[in-house]
Amino acid sequence: MPKRHAVVAGAGIGGLTAAIALHRRGWRVTVCERAPELPCTGAGIGLAPNALRALEAIGVDAARAAGNAVPATMGVRRSDGRWLTRAGTVDMAARYGMPPIAVPRPAFTAALAAALPPESLRYGTTVTAVEDATGRPTVRTAAGEDLTADLVVAADGIHSPLRRAHFPAHPGLHYIGETAWRTIVAAPDLRIPEMSETWGRGERFGVTPLSDGRFYLYATAVVPAGTRSADARAELRQRFGSWHDPIPALLDRVERLDAGQVMQNDLYDLAAPLPSLHRGRIAWIGDAAHAMAPNLGQGGCQAIEDAVVLAHLLPGGDVQDSGDSRDSGDNGCSLPAALAAYTAARLGRTDAVRVRARRVGRLGALRNPLAVAARDMAVRTTPARLALRGMDDLFNGFRLPDRRG
Repeated sequence: MPKRHAVVAGAGIGGLTAAIALHRRGWRVTVCERAPELPCTGAGIGLAPNALRALEAIGVDAARAAGNAVPATMGVRRSDGRWLTRAGTVDMAARYGMPPIAVPRPAFTAALAAALPPESLRYGTTVTAVEDATGRPTVRTAAGEDLTADLVVAADGIHSPLRRAHFPAHPGLHYIGETAWRTIVAAPDLRIPEMSETWGRGERFGVTPLSDGRFYLYATAVVPAGTRSADARAELRQRFGSWHDPIPALLDRVERLDAGQVMQNDLYDLAAPLPSLHRGRIAWIGDAAHAMAPNLGQGGCQAIEDAVVLAHLLPGGDVQDSGDSRDSGDNGCSLPAALAAYTAARLGRTDAVRVRARRVGRLGALRNPLAVAARDMAVRTTPARLALRGMDDLFNGFRLPDRRG
């Protein structure tokens, strides 16, 4: 029996999750990734309860696939070490049915790729254009190979060429005003039990225990776009070396790394929501659809939600007849109607998260001493139960919509 064919542009977390979800719905899937092999870059990623539930819906056990690290507590601190807010993961598990976990991004990406048939993955294949997006799209690649698809999933990242090509009037990306450093270090002797983010004046430093016993570290600073130092390791020491324990000890480990192991990227989000998350037979997911600041830890989580909801709404992969029946669904919904339902299900939620992440980032980036003091007081005096309740719409917000819309 012939199969509907989906071409996924990009083998990041969102693209691979979409490929798995579609494959398990019976689709034939081709993932085009421009890198010559599965990308192994990146540091860590936090998977919140909403993302874990979405993965469960397609039969992916993230903890089994890439390990399971559950810190004892999570919270925000001042640069002198005083906690502004803190919640036990036991309380989070009781409220949301499971705690968040953190995994090394390369290990998680590799686990997702391993869940696909090897022939589905085409490395060194750059998607350059999608033509006839309203019919059966033709996917052009840099190698000159054309692929015909029933659906194209644009998971081509924050700078998405497909987004620019098909939404030329959109304003594109917005610089948040901060740069970020990311790395992973081994420090088993430090026995750090908590996941924390420390706020200073225009600077932040985060520590996340990973499933393999290492620690994912990230830091941000308010600087003009493109600002770079000669040595990122020395820059981190200069900015954060006087902050509370265990940050200085962690920076000792950072200084032992090769220079290339500390990544630096300026932070951008989408300047405005896309008018739609689909156009013709192309569906955008993840950063390509709604790039957001990392302040809520929801960028990858929302990409996972996108992928699972998209596959859930689409018809199954089997095509009963030839011709127009490729559009008719086994769920009472045609393929075009399913894509419209995907936009309806995801556009509002993802844009609300994008806006909220930007607002939280503005709080963390405050530099004026009086504003910082007022912020810290407001956070410290908010009861922990209210702060946790404020995450309900994120962590409990994943739902599989009715396939019939």
